[in-house]
Amino acid sequence: MTDDSTNRLAPPATLYRHTVGSGPDVVLLHGWGMHSGVWDGVAESLRDDYRVTVLDLPGHGYSRRTEAGHTLADLCAAVIAVTPPQATWVGWSLGGLVAQQVAITAPERVNRLALVSATPCFMQRPDWPHGVAPSVLRHFAEDLRQNYRATLHRFIALEIHGSEHAAAQLRLLKAMLFQHGEPDVAALEGGLAILEHADLRAELPRIVCPILLLMGQRDQLVPATAGAAIQQGLPNARMRVFPHAGHAPFFSHLPEFLAELRVFLDA
Repeated sequence: MTDDSTNRLAPPATLYRHTVGSGPDVVLLHGWGMHSGVWDGVAESLRDDYRVTVLDLPGHGYSRRTEAGHTLADLCAAVIAVTPPQATWVGWSLGGLVAQQVAITAPERVNRLALVSATPCFMQRPDWPHGVAPSVLRHFAEDLRQNYRATLHRFIALEIHGSEHAAAQLRLLKAMLFQHGEPDVAALEGGLAILEHADLRAELPRIVCPILLLMGQRDQLVPATAGAAIQQGLPNARMRVFPHAGHAPFFSHLPEFLAELRVFLDA
């Protein structure tokens, strides 16, 4: 992205953020182990009509020096501190959990909420079959301590598994993975702990803004059935499932993703 406003030399207490375009505010939050660069295609496509803010979550990308903690509440507070007072929030995966938490605890800041391959509860539970098996996240946590770079490579391979042109997408994501620098291992551990333990299902009715669920038909981490389960308790939510897409439909199916997102933004 070209620079309009940025804080690449941010002091330790703040997050890296980057803003392009003009118009109604849109905030884009990335997923675990990645950084704001994954949104480049989306941000560039929206900048003519919207003011788009992307940021690196604490311990990720250019936000390695932040003093923020790594609980879901910590991430929520950190992103609120550097984002517009009102915006449409678009959260992918872990970023979707953060966006939900913001919508629950600070509803006045969230005009609309788009959840991309995200869910209020990532891990399977006795009453929630729409998540990742506990053993998967725990194996990633164990492997992280041994070799975090190899663990991240395995994780992004899982994200694009089953998607069309998966091999080409995997090469691009691997090339992008460390473009903003090496992530903080403590932040990676904290992010996995959030994915394992967070369960916002009981608080979802507190989200009163319009919600768009953007899911991949072949997602190995967040099955599309999770979106259908969310809709049952949220009449203000609608869902689009992208055929042949994995966990990152904005990456694998950018034109279709943008078309659906723009309908939601323009409503």
